[in-house]
Amino acid sequence: MNSENKRKHERIQSLNLSYICLDEDNNIVKQGMGRTLNISESGILLETHFPIEPNHTIQLTISLEEDLLDIKGKPVHVQSIDGGKYHIGIQFVDLDTSASNILQNYISVDGTKK
Repeated sequence: MNSENKRKHERIQSLNLSYICLDEDNNIVKQGMGRTLNISESGILLETHFPIEPNHTIQLTISLEEDLLDIKGKPVHVQSIDGGKYHIGIQFVDLDTSASNILQNYISVDGTKK
C-alpha cells in the first residue's frame, strides 16, 4: 500500500452479486443484482440502479470463485452517477470468521494476479 492510499484494506475487483435491502424493521424494501466495483476485507463498492438509504441493512450474496458468501452490511456513502446508476459504499457488519478468512484468501490470491 503506498503512502497516498489511506485505506485500511486493499481493494480487489470483483463480480456481480445479489442483494436484499432491509428497513429498520427487517422488511424487504428492495432486492436485485448489483455489480461490485471493488471489495476489501471491510467492505464493498456496489453499483446499483437505485439508491439505498443509510439506515437500511444490506444482505449480500457474493460469489468468489468456488465460495458463496452471505454477508451483511450497512451503506456508508451513496453517489449518483451517469445513466441513473448509483455507487454505494457498504461496510460489512457482523462478519463471521469463516467469511472473513475466505475474503482474506480471495484478496491475497487475486491481488497477486495484477
